[in-house]
Amino acid sequence: MTLLEVSLALATDEPAGLLPAREQMALSLGWHIVLACFGVALPTMIFVFHWRGLYRDDAVALGLAKRWGKVSAVLFAIGAVSGTVLSFEMGLLWPGLMGTFGDVIGLPFAFEGLSFFIEAIFLGIYLYGWGRIPPKRHLLMLIPMGFSGIAGTFFILSVNAWMNDPTGFRIVGGEVVDINPWAAMFNDQVWLQFLHMWVAAFMVVGFVMASVYAVGILRGRYDSHHRLGFKVPFAFASVAAVAQPLVGHVLGLRVAATQPAKLAAFELAAETESPSPLRIGGLLIDGEVRYNFDIPYLGSIIARNSFTKPVQGLDTIPLEDQPPINIVHLAFQGMVGIGTLLALAAVAYWLMRWRGRDLLERRWWLRFVALAGPLAVVALELGWIATEVGRQPWVVYGVMRTTEAAGENSGLWWLLGATVVVYGAMTAGAVVVLRSMAHRWRSGEEDLPSPYGPHLADVERAPR
Repeated sequence: MTLLEVSLALATDEPAGLLPAREQMALSLGWHIVLACFGVALPTMIFVFHWRGLYRDDAVALGLAKRWGKVSAVLFAIGAVSGTVLSFEMGLLWPGLMGTFGDVIGLPFAFEGLSFFIEAIFLGIYLYGWGRIPPKRHLLMLIPMGFSGIAGTFFILSVNAWMNDPTGFRIVGGEVVDINPWAAMFNDQVWLQFLHMWVAAFMVVGFVMASVYAVGILRGRYDSHHRLGFKVPFAFASVAAVAQPLVGHVLGLRVAATQPAKLAAFELAAETESPSPLRIGGLLIDGEVRYNFDIPYLGSIIARNSFTKPVQGLDTIPLEDQPPINIVHLAFQGMVGIGTLLALAAVAYWLMRWRGRDLLERRWWLRFVALAGPLAVVALELGWIATEVGRQPWVVYGVMRTTEAAGENSGLWWLLGATVVVYGAMTAGAVVVLRSMAHRWRSGEEDLPSPYGPHLADVERAPR
C-alpha cells in the first residue's frame, strides 16, 4: 500500500473538526509565538537601556528605555488577546485531549495565567512610574516584569514538552490514573525545550529591533540614538545566534531516542545508514530521496554524536506512524540554514568591529540586517513547524493520536474565519499605532500623552 493510499484510508476516519482545528491552531500559535518572544526578551533589553541611562548618565539610553517600554505595552496588549484566544482553543478544538488529560496538564495553564497578571501589573507600574517613582526603584520594576514573562513561557512550553514526552500518569483499563501534575510539568524534555525557546526569543527580538534601527540608518538617521538602538539588541541577538546551534544540537540528540520518526524526517533518512550522511535539500518522492546533496558521516556526527551510529530510517517505522516527511524536512533545514546564516553574520560583525571597522557605515550590511529581522521570525516559525508537524500523527506522543483529540464540530470553520478577521485587524491596528508613535517621536514628541492615568504635570501641581 502506498503512502497516498494510507493517507486516503486514514482520511475517511478523520473527525469533522480535525482539519479546521489544525488550521486554527497553526494560525493562533504561529501568530502568538512571535509576540511571546517580545514578552520574554524585551524587558531584559529595556533593563540594559534603563540601567545605562541611570548609572552612566546616558540620556539617549534612557530615552530608548522609555520608548521601548511603550512599544512593549502595545505588543503586550495584542499578545494578551491572542493568548486568551489560545487558552479557550485548547478545550474547544481538542476536546479529546483536554477531556482525557486536563487534570494532568492543567497546572501549568493556571501558573501561566498568574504569570500573565504579574507581568501586566509591573508593566503598568513601569509605564506610569516615569517621574513618579524614585529612579533606581523604577528600574527594579523591570525585573519581576521580565521574570514573569519568562515564567509564563516556561509553563506553556512545559505542556508542549509533555506532549512530546508524556509522563505524570498511568493508563489502566483505558482510564488515566495516578496523576502527578508536578511530574508532568517538570518532564524530562522541558528544560532543554524551554532553553531552546528562550534563546530563540532573544535571537528573534534582537534581530527584529536591530533591523528597525538599521532601516533608520539607511534613511540617513546616523545618530547616537540609532547606533545605540542597533548595538544593544544586536549584541543580544549575536549571543543567542551563536548559542542556539549548541542548544539545538543537545536537544536534537534526545530526539533519536524519544522520537525516531521525527529525526528520520529531519534528516530525510529513507533507510538506516551507518554512518549516516548529512542530507542537504531533497524531497521524498514515492519512497525515494531525490534532489539532495549528501555530506558523508556528518549526519551521524550531528544527530548522534558519533562517527558510526546511524539515524534510524523511515523504512523501520510504520507508514501510519510517520509525520509528513517533506514538510518536516524542509522546515527543519530552513530553520537551520537561516540560523547558521545569522550566526555567521553576527560573528563577522563583531570580528570586524574588533579590527576597527564599523559595518554600520556599509549600506550592504545595513540592508542585510534589515532582512535579518524577518529572517529570524521565519526561522522561528519553521522551527515550530518542524517540531509540531514532526510529532504527528500523535498529539500526545505514543499515547493519543491527533484524530482522537479532535471533535466532530465542523462549525469550527466559522471560528477560523472570525479569527483571521480579528488577527488581521489587530495586526493592522498594531502597525498603525507603532508607526504613529515612531512618527511623533521623530517629530520631537518624546512624552506621548497616556490615554488614562495621571499626567506628570498634574502630579507635580497636586498638594503634598
